Amino acid sequence: MVLLGTENGSSGGEGEEADVIVKTCVLSGFSEGDEIRALISSLAQVHGDMMASESATQKFLVIMNRYQEQPHLLDPHLEWMLTTILEIIRGEQSSSSLVHLCFKFLYILCKVRGYKIFMQLFPHEVADVQPVLDLMSKQDATDSETWETRYMLLLWMSMTCLIPFDLSRLDGDLESEGGKATESIMDRILAIAKFYLVVSDSPRDAASVLVSKFMTRPDVKQKHLGEFLDWSLATISQTSAHSMRDIMVLDGALQSLAKLFKHGKRDDLLPYAATVLQCLEQKNLSESSEAMLRKLGVKLIQRLGLIFLKPRLAAWRYQRGCRSLAANLSNSSSISTDVAVTPEVEIQEQEDDYDIPEEVETVIEHLLVGLKDKETIVRWSAAKGIGRVTGRLPKELADEVVGSVLDCFSFQETDNAWHGGCLALAELGRRGLLLPSRLPDVVPLIIKSLTYEEKRGACSVGSNVRDAACYVCWSFARAYEPKELNPFVTQIASALVITAVFDRNVNCRRAASAAFQENVGRQGTFPHGIDILTAADYFAVGNLNNCYLNISVYVAGFPEYTKSLIDHLITMKINHWDGVIRELATKALHNLTPQAPDYMATTVLPLLLPMAVGIDLHGRHGAILACGEITHALYKVGLQTNRAVVDMISPECVDALKNIHHRLHERKQYRGFGGQLMRPAVCSLIEKLSLSKMPFKNDPVIAGWQWVIDDTIQTFHLISGGAKDSVMVAVVSALSALCEEYYKDSTGQPDSNMQEVLVSQYIEGLKSQQMFTCCGSALALGCLPRFMIHGKLKQIFEGLQKMCTLSQKDGTFIEARRDAVRSIAQVCVNTGVGTHGSPDAVLCSENVAQVYGTLLSCMNDYTTDSRGDVGAWVREAAMTSLMDLTMLVASSAPEILSPDLVRSMMCCLAQQAAEKIDRYRAHAGSIFLRLLHSTEPAVPHIPHREELLSILPVETTTSLNWNAPSQAFPYIAQLLRLPEYQYHVLLGLTVSVGGITESTVHFSSQSLLDHLKRIQANSDALAKFGDVMLSVFRNNLRNDRVSIPFLKMLNQMLSNGCFEIFTTQENHQFCVDLLDLCKEFKKSKDISKLRACIAVFCGLIQFQGEVRKKVLSQLLMLLCHSYPVIRKTTASQMYEMLLIYDDVIDPEVLDDVTTSLSDTNWESDLATVRTHRNQLCDWLGVPRPQLVAKQGPV
Repeated sequence: MVLLGTENGSSGGEGEEADVIVKTCVLSGFSEGDEIRALISSLAQVHGDMMASESATQKFLVIMNRYQEQPHLLDPHLEWMLTTILEIIRGEQSSSSLVHLCFKFLYILCKVRGYKIFMQLFPHEVADVQPVLDLMSKQDATDSETWETRYMLLLWMSMTCLIPFDLSRLDGDLESEGGKATESIMDRILAIAKFYLVVSDSPRDAASVLVSKFMTRPDVKQKHLGEFLDWSLATISQTSAHSMRDIMVLDGALQSLAKLFKHGKRDDLLPYAATVLQCLEQKNLSESSEAMLRKLGVKLIQRLGLIFLKPRLAAWRYQRGCRSLAANLSNSSSISTDVAVTPEVEIQEQEDDYDIPEEVETVIEHLLVGLKDKETIVRWSAAKGIGRVTGRLPKELADEVVGSVLDCFSFQETDNAWHGGCLALAELGRRGLLLPSRLPDVVPLIIKSLTYEEKRGACSVGSNVRDAACYVCWSFARAYEPKELNPFVTQIASALVITAVFDRNVNCRRAASAAFQENVGRQGTFPHGIDILTAADYFAVGNLNNCYLNISVYVAGFPEYTKSLIDHLITMKINHWDGVIRELATKALHNLTPQAPDYMATTVLPLLLPMAVGIDLHGRHGAILACGEITHALYKVGLQTNRAVVDMISPECVDALKNIHHRLHERKQYRGFGGQLMRPAVCSLIEKLSLSKMPFKNDPVIAGWQWVIDDTIQTFHLISGGAKDSVMVAVVSALSALCEEYYKDSTGQPDSNMQEVLVSQYIEGLKSQQMFTCCGSALALGCLPRFMIHGKLKQIFEGLQKMCTLSQKDGTFIEARRDAVRSIAQVCVNTGVGTHGSPDAVLCSENVAQVYGTLLSCMNDYTTDSRGDVGAWVREAAMTSLMDLTMLVASSAPEILSPDLVRSMMCCLAQQAAEKIDRYRAHAGSIFLRLLHSTEPAVPHIPHREELLSILPVETTTSLNWNAPSQAFPYIAQLLRLPEYQYHVLLGLTVSVGGITESTVHFSSQSLLDHLKRIQANSDALAKFGDVMLSVFRNNLRNDRVSIPFLKMLNQMLSNGCFEIFTTQENHQFCVDLLDLCKEFKKSKDISKLRACIAVFCGLIQFQGEVRKKVLSQLLMLLCHSYPVIRKTTASQMYEMLLIYDDVIDPEVLDDVTTSLSDTNWESDLATVRTHRNQLCDWLGVPRPQLVAKQGPV
């Protein structure tokens, strides 16, 4: 079934999956023949059962839909399918439901293959006319369930109309027994056609096909053609096109006329054409709001134009010659490649006797208006009409039409006109109607169309114009000899490459790549065509980043394209409305600079600098970014040739680069919406100029640049949410590069004044009331180079530590805590590690515990707000920081890592790897494995290293998907048998097992229960596990995040008999302690907590001794809880409990107790409920709870 692959795919990994999917879309033949036969043969059995018939139809539809894109594969099998189904339809025993079901199957076949091909297979003998007509007459036009039957019967009638005998011969004696004349077959068919032309469903389309076949019969057109056209024009004139009913009627009439004028003979229809055209002009369909009516109007008008003109092929048209590749190759030695154009004298002789009717001008005018329609389907139909009509015009008139089409390419016209013009040019070129003499006028317009884009509000239009322009280039490649296009090869090749590489729309890039490929194959004159095609094929241009950053560099390596690519980026892309395109364009310029450094330095940079301080916001943003990228790229080029940047660019450009900030600041362009673009752009410029080592040291501009950075940090809160992250990254990168280049003297020492100012300023910023100022200050401290931190490390640590701890208590400033955590690790990485170093200069034995303590405390940040578990951001940052820090210390000074620090870190990571959020579990798990399996450097003091390596071997680093609960939890649960990890893993598992996500709950609880089953026989191990459980419960008694899930987890354990070994002992200490802890919740006001507690109490009933009595006492007290829902839940749970544990109470009172629990309305008032409760106490032998009177004031 599948070409180049198997139907089931291959057994390879994920990398092969995409290939298999692609392969399975390419079918090599129809392989479901047996299944289709079985479905068709089952119709007689299933038609009476609605569900069975729908199931059969759906199966048939699914199979056929696979061939929607390759319907020709069905051709060898259509005949037997049709024959088999028609046999069922013609069967005398076939009920109406079976016939309708058969026609539904036929419609599915017709839809997939197309009606034009499929209808030809219908039998159309003389014997078929009467049965089909009779069956059609019996149909109920109002039955919406059987429209497929009417549709297919109309198509079948269309074929039966092709019999070469006069229909009157089939009538016989038209006088019936009653003496009344019956309708002739011709009249009956005409009546059916007219009736179904004005219905509102799909049979209307089939009726128009019937009209085109029926009205063109010689016997019918003599009697009824004029009458039918009068009826059609009257119908068109009388409709208003405002109501949906009138629109449907108009649609049917126009469809039938369009098909009739397409298939009818010119001599028959010419007398009526002018009248039809006049009616259409009066109707003025071009102003209709319905696109389909406008399309049908254009379609009909072009057919009228073809009726007015004689069906002759224009002798003046351009002919490329033989189009068959095989014929070209076989006759290449004998056939001349000269252009086959008819001599001018012969053309003139042929056109002298050719009178063009006046109506043709009206037709062409309507088609030219259709080219500018707002809907693509109308423009496309008009373009085809222009091509067809022009092909029958004399050369001079055809040239006027071409001139009118070229008028669409005016910048006063809309994008619709440009698109329609491109489609028309492609049609004209494809048909040889655009002579080579017109190419100098046409090619520049197509080049403009390839880059056409018009901004509309927050987006742009024009992608359809560019796509159509690619189609024009594609059609030209097939239409003209290479020597005709040779003068324009450079322009077309460059324009297509630019569109294929730099267009924002993926469809346009792919269309340009296809057009380029067609030109390379057909013309053979595109420079380096094969090489470029290899790099910029259909799939390669699908990725925008790849196009801008990689393919463009490869193409620019060919000198014919270098400058055109650069010029396009400068003129069209760095001022683009989409910020992503602007940024990619500037990065592309950076990558292209080594291809033409002198051109960049002497031509491009002087062009950009005025734009960088210009009026247009987008142009200014792109130009500033581009100036920085190009300067940095020139610096890299200069490194290879031992030249400084200032030697490569002019002094004027250096001054202009320096003055950009001053001009922006002077004009107050850092404020408002524009400031959101200017600030990161200038920060990028600062970074690139600093990295380029521009000679600005001690220049006043450095203070200005520092002001931009500091002011941006202070005003972060004014920047809109989406832009904050990108601005922050730009600021941090700029500060780091600026410090590295301009705040260090020749000996590598910092400018002490700037060091003091910056560190103090950013530490003070950590205390700001604006959260994003705190974020910026924290990140700024993290990006400072080593020489700026030296001597200030202690001060910086203290500031960041306060940020992490103080705000955690308040539950606010979550983003600031996250950034402070990141900065702690970054500061440590920047300063380095020294065993005996100063705690104010490096990470050493004196301050390592403090740093680890801060990060480990952040691993317990579970802050929640309206956004959910936002503390996870801090935990994620803490995990990453711990990994970076540990790898750094282990490689430089492992001796300062104490066993306690490593143990705490690994336990916290194990806890996070057992928790419920997939993303953070995966992050913790991958870090845990990386630290465990790291060999260079090896992390010392990991508890139970050998056992961990056996549980999590090195293969798990690549094979284990931590995001999948089904894979992660079986490994995590195994850590429960390691004493050091047991508490933290159980704490993490608690929130997973007691969570709400079904897959997480299922696999985590299953893994936990599997572990408990393994230790069931070992009472010591189970007792230790119980003690750990009690510790987790006791330590988190007031923490709802843990306590409620713990109760749910405990309920699962008790339900599954995990502590059955304890039930044999009376008053086992584990049970006593557990009950005491659970009793703490009975005063809670949280319903979810109370419900979980009730379930646990019911589970605890299985333990014997005093525990059971205390549990019953607690449950009976809850039966009189102040919340009715709790009373009802308690009664329900107790009822189930007594059915499960039948040894809890005396069998003699069991029925009374269960009846009372089930029949009493526990949601009624407390006084009534208390009576029933007290009765239960008596039956169960539990003292009645006594009401405690509240003490009044003395």
